[in-house]
Amino acid sequence: MNKTKHIYRVVFQSQGNIYELHAREVSQGSMFAFVEISDIIFGERSQLVVDPSDEKLKAEFAGVKRTYIPMHAILRIDEVEKEGMNKITAASGEKSKITPFPMPIPPTGSGTR
Repeated sequence: MNKTKHIYRVVFQSQGNIYELHAREVSQGSMFAFVEISDIIFGERSQLVVDPSDEKLKAEFAGVKRTYIPMHAILRIDEVEKEGMNKITAASGEKSKITPFPMPIPPTGSGTR
């Protein structure tokens, strides 16, 4: 039986940056309101040119078996045919086209006076 290996591109927001990771497994996970990302793919580069954001991601996720990202931080999940470059970009500035997902505002009082 032919087993297809899925590759997912996950884009999420964290600490003022936009992260783009490629992984083989993405699921809802066992923790409520978190997306579980495991088997993160880091392409082996044989070139002399080194991408600093890719190296920063390798260092940040070194030794991580799986990571849990809050559902409200996820911007997009795509199933892709082949892996691409992982990267971190700043979320602020004129180039930012990210609109935060509207969150409900909890009531301030108990409603009984």
